[in-house]
Amino acid sequence: MNWDIIEGNWKQVKGKLKEQWGELTDDDFDAISGRRDQLTGKLQERYGLSRDDAEKQVEAWQERANDDWFH
Repeated sequence: MNWDIIEGNWKQVKGKLKEQWGELTDDDFDAISGRRDQLTGKLQERYGLSRDDAEKQVEAWQERANDDWFH
């Protein structure tokens, strides 16, 4: 799924992100505000991941995202 779609539907997507990365807080999601680079940074911070590993996780999650999440 295109990241622009995810960013545009951020409020609906937050629940799915929380399922994937439960250590991220509501404040984290507010700070991320749909920006992929911010999500990657927060994953590095909260989970102690390298930038590359965080990017891979975000990419894998993005590939699983689907339109049904926005209805």
